[in-house]
Amino acid sequence: MILIRKLPAGIPGIPSVGSNWTLRIKMRRIADVVIAGALLAITLPLMLGVALTIRFEGPGPILDRLSCTGRGGRRFQMLKFRTMVHDPEGTLPSWARRPTQIGEFLRYSRIECLPQLINVLRGEISIVDPEDRSPSFLD
Repeated sequence: MILIRKLPAGIPGIPSVGSNWTLRIKMRRIADVVIAGALLAITLPLMLGVALTIRFEGPGPILDRLSCTGRGGRRFQMLKFRTMVHDPEGTLPSWARRPTQIGEFLRYSRIECLPQLINVLRGEISIVDPEDRSPSFLD
């Protein structure tokens, strides 16, 4: 006869499944929406100014969409302001691509990442991540 014992809930490194776990996920999502919404409302004038500057600086899209892998292996498009010279055919080698004039400032000040707040509101990424997981590469 095989005895199956229930594991205690407090084992480090193993999340406890149950109402406490779902409550944490819901609280994290609420915190993400509140923080991202507030930051988006505060930075919206700055983001509009950056978008207009990128549009007037040269041809190409305002936002870059980077393919990323999220929780459960789901793919999503991470949004960032375009900081590199636009190459529609993809013919330039990586060493020949250079940042735009505004792109250098956007990277230095990290303003290029502000559109990721939209990804947070969509639920694709999270601002609040208490588990400190390192990114893993699935491909």
